[in-house]
Amino acid sequence: MKREGAIVEDFSAVYRECYPRVLAYAASHAGAQRAEDITSETFTIAWRKLDQMPSNALPWLLGITRNLVRTARRQVWHDELADVPATDDFAQVVELRAALASLSEADQEVLTLVAWHGLTPVEAAQVLGCTTATFFVRLHRARRRLRAALSTPNFDRARESWKTS
Repeated sequence: MKREGAIVEDFSAVYRECYPRVLAYAASHAGAQRAEDITSETFTIAWRKLDQMPSNALPWLLGITRNLVRTARRQVWHDELADVPATDDFAQVVELRAALASLSEADQEVLTLVAWHGLTPVEAAQVLGCTTATFFVRLHRARRRLRAALSTPNFDRARESWKTS
């Protein structure tokens, strides 16, 4: 068993090596404002689960970060919905959120990188690690699936009920 000083040194080395990349990942997915908090929480969790950390720690750390980003994103959506007044706009926001939630995580990420995080297609392609052309194809397909989700009978009935209430 390693002595405590060696464990701390090993963790410090992983922290120094991986922190910039974890921070960049968090910033690209959750925005600069939340990135520091998410990154700090990532390393707090890593410290608590030190016995589970693999020798190549970066993918494991990014997995933790990804889960924290998803949790933060759900909270943002919840907060945004709470601030929308109960009008036709509110119904449209609820409808859009429900349709977006019905899509795959990959489609949600493609759409939100552009629409909510304000990234250009070139920047979004970099975040996803694909070419700009591939990103445009993914974005086109995600938008098509979102339109299809918005035109399902359930959404049509919901839209009608909002208009009459």
